[in-house]
Amino acid sequence: MIPLIGLTGGIGVGKSTALDALERLGAAVLSTDRIVHDLYECDEVRELVTGRFGQAVAPAGTVDRAALAERAFAGPENRAWLEEILWPRVGARVAQWREELERLSSRPRVAVVEVPLLFESGMERAFDATIAIVADEQVRRDRASARDHRSLDERTARQLSQEEKATRATYVVANNGTVEELQRVLSFVLENLQQ
Repeated sequence: MIPLIGLTGGIGVGKSTALDALERLGAAVLSTDRIVHDLYECDEVRELVTGRFGQAVAPAGTVDRAALAERAFAGPENRAWLEEILWPRVGARVAQWREELERLSSRPRVAVVEVPLLFESGMERAFDATIAIVADEQVRRDRASARDHRSLDERTARQLSQEEKATRATYVVANNGTVEELQRVLSFVLENLQQ
């Protein structure tokens, strides 16, 4: 079986940059954020979401992720409900993707799935190993503000701390420098994974 690796980290650490670097290094990659985005476009999930939060979260039939987040993350009950409908579907898509990779004639060296809430969702058990990307707090804030994450503190409060993610992860990779430096460290991680 192709090793299945979970990639995680807090807001602003550079998870997407790390995922891109891993792809350049020969990994097959998948983002659960992308899966969730696709799920919001399917009729079943859109109907469930509008049934719970009203048509305002899907004007013109398209889920407005910002409007949905505002309502879903206003309280623990709504957040738990949303996670309950999303996480099993995300898990099923990841399993399907892995099966498709196994059937390829030219298989990738590893399969990496970016899961921002990997440990929070309990999905870590599905992976052969995990990588936590971490970064200095000021670096994270600078990156988050450049991406217009206005509610950084609020969103971070819903996640495990960087330290907790690092403690739980198989590998910890600091991303405070250049993309080239990050890719070099990730290359070493991949070498260790394949031994």
